[in-house]
Amino acid sequence: MGLSALLGVAIGIGSFTFAYAKGASYMTDDPTACANCHVMQDQYSEWTNSSHHAVAVCNDCHTPPGFVSKYLSKARNGWHHSVAFTSGGFHEPIQITPHNRAITEQRCRSCHQPIVQAIDAHAASTRDERDDASISCIRCHNDVGHGP
Repeated sequence: MGLSALLGVAIGIGSFTFAYAKGASYMTDDPTACANCHVMQDQYSEWTNSSHHAVAVCNDCHTPPGFVSKYLSKARNGWHHSVAFTSGGFHEPIQITPHNRAITEQRCRSCHQPIVQAIDAHAASTRDERDDASISCIRCHNDVGHGP
């Protein structure tokens, strides 16, 4: 009986937390779900005024392509966000992790492939052999999705 009670309490707390945190909304592509947390309000507001507002939602830039990859990424981020927000262990303003920065970089390159190929080709032809720094879209265009 003790294990059943413990399992029931865990399921009850988990269900309540999922409902309270609007967990089902994170399974959609609706950008308002990303603004459920107060730390994302600025990013959401800036996105609504950005050049990408009409052509991309949060998942287009911040999750990898493909059903399984997308939802694994969302689950990973959801877990990390829930732990950070519950414990208070997050930086304000919120900052992108290196893992998610790499996903976003690849999504930029995917959507803007023709121009990226031209830039990469030019950079490769003019790069000094000692310069091994790669061209990064979001290093120079870091406010495109969340800026004016």
